[in-house]
Amino acid sequence: METKQFILEDYKKNGSLGGDDIAKLEEAAAILKKGGLVAFPTETVYGLGGDAFLPDASARIYAAKGRPSDNPLIVHICRLEQLEMLAARITPEARKLAETYWPGPLTMVFEKTELVPKETTGGLNTVAVRFPSHPAAKVLIEKSGTVIAAPSANLSGRPSTTAAAHCIEDLDGRVDAIVDGGDCRIGLESTILDMTGEKPQLLRPGAVTAEMIENTLGYSVEVDAAVKGPLAEGIRPKAPGMKYRHYAPKAEMVLIAEENGGSVSEAMLEAIRPELEAGRRCAVICSEECADELRGLMPELMDRVTVKLTGSRKNIRQAAHVIFELLREADAEGIGFIAAEGSRERELGAALMNRLKKAAAWRVIYV
Repeated sequence: METKQFILEDYKKNGSLGGDDIAKLEEAAAILKKGGLVAFPTETVYGLGGDAFLPDASARIYAAKGRPSDNPLIVHICRLEQLEMLAARITPEARKLAETYWPGPLTMVFEKTELVPKETTGGLNTVAVRFPSHPAAKVLIEKSGTVIAAPSANLSGRPSTTAAAHCIEDLDGRVDAIVDGGDCRIGLESTILDMTGEKPQLLRPGAVTAEMIENTLGYSVEVDAAVKGPLAEGIRPKAPGMKYRHYAPKAEMVLIAEENGGSVSEAMLEAIRPELEAGRRCAVICSEECADELRGLMPELMDRVTVKLTGSRKNIRQAAHVIFELLREADAEGIGFIAAEGSRERELGAALMNRLKKAAAWRVIYV
């Protein structure tokens, strides 16, 4: 299959869609109308889109990604009233959250209507819905005349795609088109809330943080067990990213986080030393502060390690923005072992740690 590329030149230059950009999005939308697949930018990560109402399109998404068929897709809308045809029951809390955070990086799970095929929902009677804020995503959905089912535009299990080049790397020849809208602003997937119970339940942390949601609703939000640890075998995931190996580099990876006042840099050196002695190519993904500490502790060892910086410890948004790109860089460089610095599990740091834990297959050292 030949994969077309639509480059949004005006948007990449000045942040607004020009006439040529709109024409390219119309062409991409025509592909969706015919049941084709289009990778496109959102404010979180790139999505791999197909018509959410066409079972064959959803089946093609699963095949293109190599995604397990019980892992549900997120349906993307471009107008709030489209929620009515997807969700069988919309609670007052859901409406309040939609009014507050849509368009934006929040996905909500509802009991589905009969219009939504189970091929799109991973066989579930629920549907995950998001209203993205990225201008290109909104125009693409509008021009397609439908709503778009779109998981992240990567091969299943790999780090999510935050640039068109990542989509090409994973999906060239597997999908009909890729829309290049530059780098994604946030870099982590959306928050997911289950709205089907008496109270909302957090299924995946994201840029709309638990603290923000609690401030909006006026009460605490329950957190699903899959956020804290791997989902048990035989349990069907309620939403994307809950059960299967996700966000992972090809390298073996360990996550090191400060919890009890210990030294992350010292623990990193302890983890790396035997790997270097075994002849493996090693990398550390860490803050500028941690890198300085590592070089001060043992400069001769650090000369043999690839250092990838996430920015200052004080800037969690920067770390979230670059983490998937750094994991992909490590893959491209043939790194065999990665030691990554964790963050405090609050606000956006909770979302970053969730992705890092899954990338490391829940191998975490607390110090």
